[in-house]
Amino acid sequence: MTTIQIRIDEKTKRKAKKVFNKMGLDVSSGIKLYLTRVAQDEVMPFVIRTENGYTHEQERQLVREVTYAEKHGKRYATAREAFDDILGKE
Repeated sequence: MTTIQIRIDEKTKRKAKKVFNKMGLDVSSGIKLYLTRVAQDEVMPFVIRTENGYTHEQERQLVREVTYAEKHGKRYATAREAFDDILGKE
């Protein structure tokens, strides 16, 4: 057996403790379960997302699209001008 120490803010610990308790686990058992799953499957047991809620690949794709649009996209002086173009009005 080995010991792992982690630092985490109190709010996150408290919220995780509530979830683990609902599952009949203490925090230590919940963390052991998580680490066991990572070791067993050799992957994270969930999709990692950025603070914006996207996967890293989705966020990279958005950045590529915005960069392309800024370089090659149309520009409008007003929202009305953009709406008229979208609706095919002159």
